[in-house]
Amino acid sequence: MFHRYLPLLLGSFLLSAPAALAQKTYLHCGRLLDMRSDRAQTAVTLVVENGRVLAVEPGYSAPASARDKVIDLKNRTVLPGLIDCHVHLEGETSKDNFLREFTENPADVAFGSLDHARKTLLAGFTTVRDLGGSGVNVALRNAINQGKVVGPRIFTARKAISGTGGHMDPTNGYRLDLMGTAGPADGVINSPDEARQAVREQYKRGADLIKIASTGGVLSVAKDGSAAQMTEAEIRAVVETARDLGLSVACHAHGAEGMKRAIRAGVTSIEHGTLMDDETMKLMAKNGTWYVPTITAGKSVADSARIPNYYPPLVTPKALAIGPRLQGTFGRAYKAGVKIAFGTDAAVFRHGVNALEFRYMVEAGMPAAQALRSATVSAAELLGQTANLGTLEPGKLADVVAVEGDPVQDINAMQQVRFVMKQGVVYRQD
Repeated sequence: MFHRYLPLLLGSFLLSAPAALAQKTYLHCGRLLDMRSDRAQTAVTLVVENGRVLAVEPGYSAPASARDKVIDLKNRTVLPGLIDCHVHLEGETSKDNFLREFTENPADVAFGSLDHARKTLLAGFTTVRDLGGSGVNVALRNAINQGKVVGPRIFTARKAISGTGGHMDPTNGYRLDLMGTAGPADGVINSPDEARQAVREQYKRGADLIKIASTGGVLSVAKDGSAAQMTEAEIRAVVETARDLGLSVACHAHGAEGMKRAIRAGVTSIEHGTLMDDETMKLMAKNGTWYVPTITAGKSVADSARIPNYYPPLVTPKALAIGPRLQGTFGRAYKAGVKIAFGTDAAVFRHGVNALEFRYMVEAGMPAAQALRSATVSAAELLGQTANLGTLEPGKLADVVAVEGDPVQDINAMQQVRFVMKQGVVYRQD
């Protein structure tokens, strides 16, 4: 019976390891945005070997060996693999989303995450920060790294951290007899000492970075979506402990007071930032704090909230009040000189359409070239991965995306991905 499955097995092998079959791969690029500058080069060859860029050569170079491979991208715009700094690969929005945590087992979540990861990679996002889930995200990261499944390179926070009743309290909305008392191992803290323990728990269980929520959130089943929910001392304990362990800290925040506490305490990035005021923007610019805006998520939750009974009653008014404000906040933050890295909060909307964020950024006043840099050069800097990611130059990982059209002239071209390579392996070639 084995012979019946041999073609499928061989097909899977060929799809997963094309680069391994060629000594070098020559990508003939019609237009190349290497992201070292905002200007495109024309008629360029990228030479890829062992998963990295070996050379960038003018003209269309001929292969040096019969074993080498040539890929024709002469009618495409080529740029570095994209980075989404805010996703949640374990889940995806649905009308029964809040029931699923009672009906799905970890294995169900894991199998669902495979499809989300695949769609994200095929949309051109070769690297992501997964900012919180159940812990399945760690196993998904490992499986992708080991070549067992297809997906983007993942840097994960594992479980996010907040106070009791805060945005990340997993028992919000439960019946009283089911609530129990969540603690640091569950990502729930109520003192600086518990904050330190929670960070160490996530580190021990495989986190690449730490995520906290210093304010309430939109989709948690809790009344307030913007008030401060962690003390500055608690946040500082998180940051100091994470720094000792070599981890950065991403901070979910909607309200200005929670953001200011987090920025003063030294977090690496503010996620969402919906209600930030001018003082907050000045503080971020002064401290070099990154802003990850997630405009698409704001628009999506507002749209979903208009569907009767899509969200629980506590969530709907928050979604309608907070969601529509993100794009305007982003525009003001960009003009104020705040450092911006691309992030979408994919899962709040369906995975694979992350590139919509580019359009919303440009609509709010960011030039297209700068929007592209936010998902390449800037995102790599936020991740601490500038040695490997963000540009196409010799020595960097061969993460390559090609699109139809010229995204600098029409940012909607980013929704027309036709080629995806991650670390020298081709996953999409239309």
